[in-house]
Amino acid sequence: MYTILIVGFGSIGKRHLENILTNFNAKIIVCTKRKDLVKFQKKGVVIVNSLDDAFLYKPNIAFITNETSFHVKTAIILAKYGMNLFLEKPLSNSMVGVKKLHSIISKNKLITQIGCNFRFHPCLIKIKKLLDKGELGRIISVQVESSSHLPDWHPYEDYRHGYAAKDDLGGGISLTCIHELDFLYWFFGDIDKVFSITGKYSDLEVSSDDLSAMIMIFKNNIIGELHLDYFQRPDFKSCKIKGTRATLYWDSSSNEVKIFNQKKKQWKIIMKLLNFDKNLMYVNELKHFFKCIKDKNKTINDINDGIKTLQVVLCAKQSSQSRKLTSVKKKLI
Repeated sequence: MYTILIVGFGSIGKRHLENILTNFNAKIIVCTKRKDLVKFQKKGVVIVNSLDDAFLYKPNIAFITNETSFHVKTAIILAKYGMNLFLEKPLSNSMVGVKKLHSIISKNKLITQIGCNFRFHPCLIKIKKLLDKGELGRIISVQVESSSHLPDWHPYEDYRHGYAAKDDLGGGISLTCIHELDFLYWFFGDIDKVFSITGKYSDLEVSSDDLSAMIMIFKNNIIGELHLDYFQRPDFKSCKIKGTRATLYWDSSSNEVKIFNQKKKQWKIIMKLLNFDKNLMYVNELKHFFKCIKDKNKTINDINDGIKTLQVVLCAKQSSQSRKLTSVKKKLI
């Protein structure tokens, strides 16, 4: 049986807790200042308000789901304790402490996973397989969009008070919606240079960036365009990949993966999801994480991947300030 510590209890912490309770056999400790978790206590969940109290239960796995700006500080404490770590995206909002965390994880041979659930979206898994098989020929460019309306994310709470709206807590569209950058990195590898316009442009009452437009040059010379925003209705995500033999397209409205064959001059639907349950992505990422712990294998997106995508976002913000094409650091840290 796993003994799992969940640090922080916002919407994603709650989702992980409910999915673990439903799908796995585990003892769960939640570290939070909240006082309204009686229904979970009735299910055997232990509620504590400090890490010292949590350590009394000897957890061996930790889920770090508190505000982004506290991720690394928290992770360092838990890594020293020897816990395998599931770190919600993004890894952090700066590189402060990242080198130290990486060193402790390596020394203790810990299993880590960054919580980027879109790597477990069936359509994106299909796209990854098609790319690995070379179905589109040599990839030339890719365009990705992710747009949504921040106040709609959690209608039961005031969006202005959430971490996603606050720059000092590590919020902002470029970090909070790092999913798209993560799967671009998963698809095409390291990013060499980035030019970006990232900042606050809408009427939302936030102190963080609410729009980020990035142009990326991958090390394999693929050109990527990424648009992220907090202010569009309805929610919409899309990915178009252009190769020498074919063009691939997916969007969140149809949940179809289709390919336009250059020679036949027609679209072919390769995959279509019906009645898609997005929670399955979260369940499957947990299954993957726990299996990797059991088998002592590297996860699909470990601490190293989280560092790389974080560096790209930080370079994008730097580029936006300088209005210059910015090189992403060559080293991991």
